Amino acid sequence: MANRDPVGMTPPALVKEAMGAFNLLREYFEGAIMVDSQARITWLDGRYRRLLKMADDFEPLGLPVEDILPNSQLRKVVETGRPNLLDIMKIGDRQLVVCRIPLKDETESVQGAIGFVFYDNVDYLQPILKKVETLQKQLSRAQAALSRERQTKYSLSNFVGVSEVVTELKSQIRRFALRDGPALILGETGTGKELLAHAIHQASDRAEGPFVAVNMAAIPEALLESEFFGVSPGAYTGADKKPRPGKFELAHGGTLFLDEIGDMPLSIQAKFLRVLQEGEIEALGSNALRKIDVRIIAATSQDLETLMETRTFRADLYYRIAVLTINVPPLRDRIGDIAMICERLLEDIPRATDMRGWIIEPDAVALLSGYDWPGNVRELRNVLERAAAIAPSEVLDETVIAKAMPRRKAGLHLGSTAGTDHADLAHARARAEREAILDALRRADGSRTRAAQLLGVSRSQFYEKLKRYDLSN
Repeated sequence: MANRDPVGMTPPALVKEAMGAFNLLREYFEGAIMVDSQARITWLDGRYRRLLKMADDFEPLGLPVEDILPNSQLRKVVETGRPNLLDIMKIGDRQLVVCRIPLKDETESVQGAIGFVFYDNVDYLQPILKKVETLQKQLSRAQAALSRERQTKYSLSNFVGVSEVVTELKSQIRRFALRDGPALILGETGTGKELLAHAIHQASDRAEGPFVAVNMAAIPEALLESEFFGVSPGAYTGADKKPRPGKFELAHGGTLFLDEIGDMPLSIQAKFLRVLQEGEIEALGSNALRKIDVRIIAATSQDLETLMETRTFRADLYYRIAVLTINVPPLRDRIGDIAMICERLLEDIPRATDMRGWIIEPDAVALLSGYDWPGNVRELRNVLERAAAIAPSEVLDETVIAKAMPRRKAGLHLGSTAGTDHADLAHARARAEREAILDALRRADGSRTRAAQLLGVSRSQFYEKLKRYDLSN
């Protein structure tokens, strides 16, 4: 057979060196092949020829390696200069365990590569392959679980109600979902702010992206920077050797939900604002900037405008996140939805196996409709769960609901004498609480944070009470 063009073939010195190494290790391999800097075959071991069942008169020298071994990775080894020390290559219905090493000259320039066949079957590696397969399955399950956690759990249909205020709210949510700007959800505790954040994400163009939720009040101030921006390897003593992504990076391509943003410390607000303006993050301990594409949805039960006046919340950050503002109505402003909400909440409350389902009587609904529900839907769910626990059957009537209500509210019912008595008591308690708040503010010289501490309540609860008693100004 005619000799092919030798241009670019592996230098003789390297061939001799590789052949010497091969002869020393010959008994450990089943065959070998060598290519030049163009990934053309320069040498083929006789055992490899027999392994490939080549005809005696066939000469492969000078051919591109893929003509003989379609699945070969020798070209990649030549191009990258990096070895592939252990791999499985399929030829027909057989699997070969192979090793590929680049051939370099004294200047570290790649001149070719050599590939060895360890075994002509993978039985020897079954224990390792089985372990790798098990680890891969565990990784896949963990990734799937993490992916589910970062997806929305609620849609707009989960926000129950047909009252006029709810109908208008849902219409607003659908409009805002089509926009990609930051959104701020305002509402009392327990009104469903996080549910609406999920609904906005699910109805947006980012629905296929991650939804990452962060409760600002639940993260220690010292950890906020690393939680949001991530940590580079070796950023501090004891830091992981691998980079740890922050919430911004985890939410890339999706939505980052910041619950109780009013509790965000001033120390992090400036850096947070810069990320929103520039669309870049810098991990703790790193000098490299990384582009991020994240939609911000924030929520709070506090009066951010009041916080701005007391200089505990930056005005520039407020105007950055309050592009689209959503006000969630409290439950007392949509009392007509209580029956429907009760039906939905009771679907999730466990019951005995012999029960067909919870039944709430009209008189019980009327009793529930007589309260102002400062804890909103969350408090309503709490009452229903308590009623279900003490109910002798699946029927929740007025008697059961009355027992489940907090003692200070028991007996309040529209149109009843007991309700009138309780209303008088409620007014007296409200007046006393208002006076206690004013007294705490006087003792704290106007500091709302200190006043909240004196009363033994959280800042969010304190600001909610200020708003309820018209003391925000």
